[in-house]
Amino acid sequence: MGGTTPISKRPHASTRPLSTGGIIRMTGCTLLSVSLIFSICFILALLCAFGGDDEDEPYFRSILNEVASTSPGIVLLGENVDVDVDEPSIGIRWSILGCGDGYVLDGSAGVHESGACGLPAMYLQIYVDNSVQPTAVYDPSQLPYISETGRRRNIQNLVQFDSDHVLDVHLDRLYPFDTYLLTTTLYAIDISGASVPIQKIATIDQVSSFQIGCSDMASYELVASNGTRFESRDMDLKVQRPGQACAFALALFGLSWMLTHATIASVFVARKHDEVTPVIRYIVLALTALLVIPQLRNAMPDAPGYNGVLIDCIVFFPQMILTSGSVVALVLVIMLREFNGLSGSDTMSTVSVDIRAPPPPSPLKRLILEAKRGSVILEHGEEKHHKPQGLNLKDYTFPPRRQQHLRSRSSRTVVSCELGIASSGRSVKKDA
Repeated sequence: MGGTTPISKRPHASTRPLSTGGIIRMTGCTLLSVSLIFSICFILALLCAFGGDDEDEPYFRSILNEVASTSPGIVLLGENVDVDVDEPSIGIRWSILGCGDGYVLDGSAGVHESGACGLPAMYLQIYVDNSVQPTAVYDPSQLPYISETGRRRNIQNLVQFDSDHVLDVHLDRLYPFDTYLLTTTLYAIDISGASVPIQKIATIDQVSSFQIGCSDMASYELVASNGTRFESRDMDLKVQRPGQACAFALALFGLSWMLTHATIASVFVARKHDEVTPVIRYIVLALTALLVIPQLRNAMPDAPGYNGVLIDCIVFFPQMILTSGSVVALVLVIMLREFNGLSGSDTMSTVSVDIRAPPPPSPLKRLILEAKRGSVILEHGEEKHHKPQGLNLKDYTFPPRRQQHLRSRSSRTVVSCELGIASSGRSVKKDA
């Protein structure tokens, strides 16, 4: 007879999509690619900051246009300011300009994109802080012409001069909030010795690591010999750190203190460990902090030397002392652990065996043994009668009652040893 074999059908897998709750799962390669693209876009976005400076308006153009329209005359511009807090001194690079009708040399207009200002048209001698000799001498006849255009060439050494000044350092200990002050006076005379008024003094407002605030005012000087009056111009400079530099310095200030607190905490944590290996990890951490803290101090923007400023008294010096003390404490902890290990290995571990004399036999037990001995004699036909001795309970001391305890394997071994020794003692006495 024929038959049919049933075909087994496997259940089809469900083709319904699984719900992910709106979350798209990505593989590791996809995540790496997205991270790389994000990193490149971030770097390109930061590079755009270097290209935006060309679109800004020249800093001095508005100042020059205002002078040309309100009070034409000589203008001194501090186009470069070099601040040295270690000296401490400040060097200023001045440019001599003229603004307005009658003060601009022909063919020189357009300085700093100002059509009303250019090189001065007259001979000048500039005096800084009442110096005996002129600090700068300007002679327009020495300026060359450009052959193609006929314009006057602006030669820096012929139209610019330098002046050095000493800073007021009463607040230099407050880094990064240190502030430096400068006051100076300048006046100019022409070829005949007559005073030429200086209408404006201005400097750039920001240099590397410093922000400069400039204010000027009109003044005059009197010659004591003949009473001649010279029109002068005074300037006050206030030099301080920009906000970005202060923020970076304070961030490094906080990071260095966090490292110091971590090393101090590692000492207390290391005391909880009985082994040496975890303590070694903590001492590596403390030594790393001891090397990183000076680097954080040097990384502060234009940080002063180690000359006892306030930030060294409250940050660097205490941090180095505390971190070094933490390293010494961790070394002492390691030495203590080693000494404990050596002392523990010298003393051999002993197992205490309680060998006590067996308790005296009970009178009841002796009476039972004598009764059994009498019954054995009767069975063998002997007529000897053994009179059981009386119970003497006066001199008998009952053994202490044993208490049942839950013992580990090691304690059971000791108890078994004790019971074995006691039973062997009883058997020896019985044989005797």
